[in-house]
Amino acid sequence: MELHQFFLFLAIILVAARLLSETAARLGVPSVIGELVAGLLIGPSLLGWVSPDTIMKLLAEIGIILLLFEVGMDTDLSRLARSGSKPVVVALVGFSLPFVLGYGISTWVFGLPELTALFMGGTLTATSIGITVRVLDDLGKRQTDEAQIVIGAAVLDDILGVLVLAILYQFAVEQQVSVKAVGEVGLYILLFMVLAPLVAKLASILIEHFDQHAATPGLLLTMALSLILLFSWLAHAVGAPEIMGGFAAGLAFSQHFGFRLWMGKGAALVFKPSPKLAHRLEEQMRPLIHTFSPMFFVMVGVSLNLKAVNWSSSFIWELAALLLLVAFLGKLAAGFCIRESRHNQMAIGLSMIPRGEVGLIFAQLGFSQGILNGELYAALLIVIALTTMSPPFLLKWFYGWSRME
Repeated sequence: MELHQFFLFLAIILVAARLLSETAARLGVPSVIGELVAGLLIGPSLLGWVSPDTIMKLLAEIGIILLLFEVGMDTDLSRLARSGSKPVVVALVGFSLPFVLGYGISTWVFGLPELTALFMGGTLTATSIGITVRVLDDLGKRQTDEAQIVIGAAVLDDILGVLVLAILYQFAVEQQVSVKAVGEVGLYILLFMVLAPLVAKLASILIEHFDQHAATPGLLLTMALSLILLFSWLAHAVGAPEIMGGFAAGLAFSQHFGFRLWMGKGAALVFKPSPKLAHRLEEQMRPLIHTFSPMFFVMVGVSLNLKAVNWSSSFIWELAALLLLVAFLGKLAAGFCIRESRHNQMAIGLSMIPRGEVGLIFAQLGFSQGILNGELYAALLIVIALTTMSPPFLLKWFYGWSRME
């Protein structure tokens, strides 16, 4: 892409995202819907002004990493811990049920090859934590008990999704699955998610110290961004999604996260959260997050090329309808597998439905490897589009209806 073209496309994306998100908000619709529609409008589906270019995808990834940093800063681990096993149960059920049902429908109903069926089922397992969090934030529900369970479950969903994607990719390329290699990747991801927030916390304390004695402005923002990017790189290096690095860095700067390091003989170093640092960093990061995170949701819409769908094929509609049913029911059932009020169970189930970019990664990998043909890919695009677009409306309606009761 020429430099001047890049500037034009970037301007189109930012303006379209702002105009349509503002329009959506004024109509009482979550603003993320406006940004997704903006992507469909300016992308290949309608006007064709912007294509899913590599550079734009990179900027979108920066947006989702920054959004997950903000989520990490807002996440109260002690509150999440009080949820106990609930996020784990929601994640496991919401992951396994759509996978098994999607595989079963693909194999037994439509007679698809085993590897193809595995990719179909794998695509249905995803939960887009970025879209889910943004919708809950638009509705003012991010700090609720059910939101904490959803965030924990969505993070676990991402980790499980990466493991399954690694298995399927290896099987597609080498025609065999190495259990040992999968076990190693799983161990690396687990260690990263445990150790990264602790190491990042130590780094945040050093950053705070140097910021207090800085001779020039901007040190806090620069060092925090560097830490986010470093941990995103480390996450990729161990086989985890890059967004996990942003989440870990956000936890480190959170005013809720601290820990004790036992030195022996009853002595311990206490690393306390710094509300003042968290507040200052949040104020400095907010303009960046509000600039870059909408690009991610616009690019999700741009990546959905609705012109690629052969709308006259009955096979596509039959497959898409059954997979859509599985995609909804599998995630809804996850919310009802834990002991919560009916209200919270429904809210959790609805919040876990969006597939977004994670589902697209599965579908595009299968398509690029020749495992999915055009019709199968089109059916998955329909499922991903509807499971991405509908939950914000359903959640808004549900919370509005529950307030009226």
